[in-house]
Amino acid sequence: MSLDLYQLMAEALKEAEKGFMRGEVPVGAVLTGPEGHIISRAHNQPISLHDPTAHAELLVMREAAKARGNYRLTGTILVVTIEPCIMCMGAAINARIARLVFGAPDPKGGAAGSLYDIAGDHRLNHRIEVESGIMEEECRALIQAFFRTRRGE
Repeated sequence: MSLDLYQLMAEALKEAEKGFMRGEVPVGAVLTGPEGHIISRAHNQPISLHDPTAHAELLVMREAAKARGNYRLTGTILVVTIEPCIMCMGAAINARIARLVFGAPDPKGGAAGSLYDIAGDHRLNHRIEVESGIMEEECRALIQAFFRTRRGE
């Protein structure tokens, strides 16, 4: 399979839409191998799982690590609709994810360049290549629609 970031982001958006329909903040993620085959997919579930760490990014990493039998996910690509938070970036660093692709930035909590730049911090023993803006408008529109409905607009 050739690497098509737009197709992978479309898959992450499908996951985010599942979260939206279940009342979760609509963030979706897929984790792929280097050639783009999907290893795992998930959406945010902290509300339904009663787990503050049940972010889409952590859920895909957990599933992939179990499937591989190894917590190190070297060579993988994390595709997520919204820029990951500090917790998720820390986990991605520890998992040795090679590349992060995200749709819309999170200026209030993003840890891949917006508020913090954990992925590129040279003090850490691993850095992640980051690419942003893939289907940014679609990713932003979904999360904005969610918060509009939550505020009753």
